[in-house]
Amino acid sequence: MSTTWSAYRRARRRSRQAWTILVLAAVTIAGGLTWFFTTGQFEISGPGTSGPSEAPVFDAAWMKPLPGAFPVRPQKAADALELLEVKGRSSNNDYDRTAFGQAWADVDHNGCDTRNDILRRDLAAVEFTTGSGCRVAAGHFQEPYTGADVAFRRGQDTSAAVQIDHVVALADAWQKGAKELPAQQRQMLANDPLNLIAADGPQNVKKGAGDAATWLPPNKNFRCHYVARQVSVKTAYKLWVTQAEKDAMKRVLATCPDQKTIYNAR
Repeated sequence: MSTTWSAYRRARRRSRQAWTILVLAAVTIAGGLTWFFTTGQFEISGPGTSGPSEAPVFDAAWMKPLPGAFPVRPQKAADALELLEVKGRSSNNDYDRTAFGQAWADVDHNGCDTRNDILRRDLAAVEFTTGSGCRVAAGHFQEPYTGADVAFRRGQDTSAAVQIDHVVALADAWQKGAKELPAQQRQMLANDPLNLIAADGPQNVKKGAGDAATWLPPNKNFRCHYVARQVSVKTAYKLWVTQAEKDAMKRVLATCPDQKTIYNAR
């Protein structure tokens, strides 16, 4: 009887320990899932988690203002966000990049195409190709999306390391009002310095046509500027936001309530 009772007590103790382990594991998993679906999906570790907190917009030394877009009033970005219309996405079945005009056209008529204007604006120690005052051959910068030091060198196998990102992706803009804009304003949207940032190529590919609800820069220092810039672009071109996008933007801007709109592009 004594042996049986001892065995029973050991079995009960092992059962309680097993249940304790299972409960702790469940709590850990639940906590991990909560972290992932709130903040974790937008985080990375390592040196890329910090970097620049803003990016240039306009340089009057060689860039010319684009006429015709709606003005962006200087105000808190969170207030400007509240003025944007909230609607669902329209269909993208009819989206075509050519609806935004020739890629990297010289829309400001300064003699240089938009891609090279943005490279020249964003990079340091810029070098031009032989005989050109426009075609950027090399440069470097602290890339805003990752915070990493990135070098650019023009070439078939190297140019893609630095890409020019549309802060509000054109396919996203198409589904949120751009298809209703005149063709001239769509071309402006695609070439407006306000909507363009030189960025890490792999991160730009990862972003794709995502909005703030699906992608944010890994460099958390840059998120306030990035979201404020998206709000400013959508203000300038009368584009709307989805509810999920607005919620994501509000979460970012809540961390920087004094963040202003980005309005010095003109």
